[in-house]
Amino acid sequence: MIADPAPKTRPLLYKYVGIAGLRSILEGSIRFTQPSAFNDPFEMLPEIIVPNDAAERQISVSFDILANSPIPRGESAESIPDGCGSSDAISRDIVQQLNQVIGILSLSKIHNSLLMWSHYANQYAGAVVAFDGSHDFFAGQIDVEYRATRPRRHVNTYLAEIPIPVAELCTKSDQWAYEQEVRIIRRLTDCVRSGADSRDIPVFTRAVPIESINSVILGERTTVAEQRDIFARIMNTNISLSLAAVDHAGFTFREERIKYGVPISEIGPMISPRTAHIFKDLPSHLGELARWMVEHHPMSKIVNRPT
Repeated sequence: MIADPAPKTRPLLYKYVGIAGLRSILEGSIRFTQPSAFNDPFEMLPEIIVPNDAAERQISVSFDILANSPIPRGESAESIPDGCGSSDAISRDIVQQLNQVIGILSLSKIHNSLLMWSHYANQYAGAVVAFDGSHDFFAGQIDVEYRATRPRRHVNTYLAEIPIPVAELCTKSDQWAYEQEVRIIRRLTDCVRSGADSRDIPVFTRAVPIESINSVILGERTTVAEQRDIFARIMNTNISLSLAAVDHAGFTFREERIKYGVPISEIGPMISPRTAHIFKDLPSHLGELARWMVEHHPMSKIVNRPT
């Protein structure tokens, strides 16, 4: 087995994406998403406790984006005091204010979650991008807290003239714990607006440095045409490329290496029955070898059957 010529020991953070999202990242752009655009309707929506006799009111809150402290346990309300209730209106008002101020880049500590491959990487037809978590672009990392109960805060916490750390709101149901999410939060004023998504939600992006990208893992169901396109985009970079393939046993994937983390002028790509289709149309000895493997290797037709 050939050792990776450029082994990486830096902490990695992973982004599950569709192919369109992967192309955007490789072109130097990544989305920072407003809280209400996420798939969890409880996103940054704490339960706000108010006195029952309090008049309905809108509140204006300022936020501290850089502070990354968790919710102070001493200030959270584990039960609703007598004479008080929960105000859904104030909770939603806080989120709407956040939507006008911040964008969130959601990453993960893991690259092999079957659920995340399905939910965020186009049902295994997308990719996982590994980033160098020590790069300055990822400063201010916030680990999402997972809890069995929704956090409660008294409204007075938000009426005090003290900016609320956004990190205090990065709490989700423990049913999401498998995501092992890490967040990077930036002000929308530091992002670029670039149209709207399919739900007509404004899209904000930031320029992501290409040198912060460590590797790309393509999904089991990524089409050959897309495999070729991504290979062509990173063949002369220091980004390594692999293809996730259903393993021989268990609910796992094996990574079929396509290229190492150096330009292919230094170390050529790897050809296997699973990856040969990427290279078979090349007018070179590499293409000749790939064509032979596609046509003659006994595993070629088997491993390239769609699942």
